Amino acid sequence: MSVPEPAGGRPPAVAGVFYPAESARLAATVDALLAAASRPAPAERPAALVVPHAGHRYSGPVAAAAYALVRGSSAMRAVLLGPAHFVPLAGSAVPSLSAWMTPLGPVPVDGAARDRALTVRGVHADDQPHAREHALEVQLPFLQRSAGPDLAVLPVATAAAADQVADLIDAIAADPRTLVIASTDLSHHLPDADARDRDARTIRAVLDLRPDGIPAGAACGGHALRGLLTWAARTGRAARLLSYRTSADAGGDPHRVVGYAAFAVG
Repeated sequence: MSVPEPAGGRPPAVAGVFYPAESARLAATVDALLAAASRPAPAERPAALVVPHAGHRYSGPVAAAAYALVRGSSAMRAVLLGPAHFVPLAGSAVPSLSAWMTPLGPVPVDGAARDRALTVRGVHADDQPHAREHALEVQLPFLQRSAGPDLAVLPVATAAAADQVADLIDAIAADPRTLVIASTDLSHHLPDADARDRDARTIRAVLDLRPDGIPAGAACGGHALRGLLTWAARTGRAARLLSYRTSADAGGDPHRVVGYAAFAVG
């Protein structure tokens, strides 16, 4: 017997914890972050972004530096790649549900993109890795306030090898409406100076498109990030750093910080 889909799709798991649960406050918070990060629009929309996924209080300004580049985009399909923090995962999992909810309303899951993803080795449909996961959910309010009403998403939780993640992106990203987003924080729970030193090496590896320069522990979304870099190198793209901070910049404990960086890939 199939389990009926929740009314409206996947409910938010971290509203009221990672970002405001009240819709007007959430919209105002995200809009303020995007306005503060405002910059001249690029000649072309980036093909991909790398963004952090902590609470909006901590990593929101860094994420906004990326999303400001796509503000006003229409008919966007966002492929969201990130880790599964709470569920053991092999390969990559896409949701079976037809929509994900935030306090700002439902975001449709792109069924055509999901079907193409499921043709790639190691990709399967499974809602369990997504049920409690924040890494992709916290991106949705930024997309909802940046893109037009035709926004659709494909959330992908991944622990796959870099080549498999790149194959998945290849299967979907040929459509010019597609924006690929890798969700990852950088170093965790180091003193601020040590974190900045370690993150500088990770940032250099991203700019050089070197997935082998991102060892275990350097980025919690390392599988997504290494896969994106592999795809970017395959397709002759370049990465640029948009913003870097640590949680100490937002008032966190300077003895145990998390690093946050945003990049554009185009």
